[in-house]
Amino acid sequence: MEPRRLCHVLDQSRVILCAGCGGVGKTTIAASLALAGARKGRRVLCLTIDPARRLANALGLERMDTEAKEVEPARLTAAGVRVEGRLTVMMLDPKRTFDDLIVRHASSAAMRDRILQNRVYAHLSSRLAGTQEYMAMEKLLALVHDPGYDLIVLDTPPTSNALDFLDAPGRLISTLDSPMARWITDTFAAPRKSRFDVVARGAALALRGVARLTGAGFIEQVAGFLAELNGLFGGFKRRAEAVSAALRRDDFAYVLVTSPEPASIREVLYFAERLAEHGLRRDVFIVNRVHQAPGATPTVSEVDAALARLGGPADHAAGASCPTLAERIARAAIEEDALARRDRENLRVLDELALGPGELCPIRVLVPAFPADVHDIAALAGIADRIC
Repeated sequence: MEPRRLCHVLDQSRVILCAGCGGVGKTTIAASLALAGARKGRRVLCLTIDPARRLANALGLERMDTEAKEVEPARLTAAGVRVEGRLTVMMLDPKRTFDDLIVRHASSAAMRDRILQNRVYAHLSSRLAGTQEYMAMEKLLALVHDPGYDLIVLDTPPTSNALDFLDAPGRLISTLDSPMARWITDTFAAPRKSRFDVVARGAALALRGVARLTGAGFIEQVAGFLAELNGLFGGFKRRAEAVSAALRRDDFAYVLVTSPEPASIREVLYFAERLAEHGLRRDVFIVNRVHQAPGATPTVSEVDAALARLGGPADHAAGASCPTLAERIARAAIEEDALARRDRENLRVLDELALGPGELCPIRVLVPAFPADVHDIAALAGIADRIC
């Protein structure tokens, strides 16, 4: 049986979720995967929830916003890249996604307007713990059912936030249904007559102090906001359950991006463990910026001879402390060989620890270290060729 390759994942997946720690080139890998999918004839959406907004730069675009924006075929052609499908990019807007969720689940126009106009909601809809990650899942769930896309490549924030991404649906529901939230709702959304029958004297004094700091009516605004959300709680809970089920679909693939650095490998292995705890697969490990051994390491005289054959410039040391070009090249080859040996050793650790008991061997793809940053479509296409 032919071993599964990354090109098979691109062909068979509806969603590819890219995750990894910061600084390993995860956004570049996500963009390359999206471009590879488009080159194979698929209609691809590359969605980012990374607040750093690096995806536009990786695709050679000046900017990217929260509306789906197709990368113009002429731009791809000008870069020497032929695409049979379509490549679209989008950035998540958590506030707008939350608004859409309220509109969808509100039982009436009046309830919808009360929530959307509540000043507490306006402040918290993009700042409540887990909101961004929860809304990313909400947006993803909506896009999964969009017939306009064959493949969605999701570029997540660095690993710690990506873990929040997996936990966020349940965590946000727990927040909305917490004892404190219910207490505030029962106390301050109740008729004024019964308030002090419920609130203890000490709590009342404390809350009056809060009211002096936050302005009149703030606690009531909080209570009203939570009371209205309680009316939508069933809808939120159903959506969270739908998100959890979607994450386990067979056509969802998980690509873990790392570098050969020991700290990055430790972090990506931690994330792999968390995926396993959620009952999710580890489909692909992509190791970015891997140093390649130069083969034989030449002597200075061999480099000098090669430079002479190639018509290289004459380079004489200005003094004992200033190495010649040949000496610098020979030293660079030795250093590159040492880096390659270090990377091989670190990758051996990854191979030993990446596989869970009874689990199919995940795909491992190596992307070499390039001499310059990848910042345009032609370079992305080069990475797509490497990984596919």
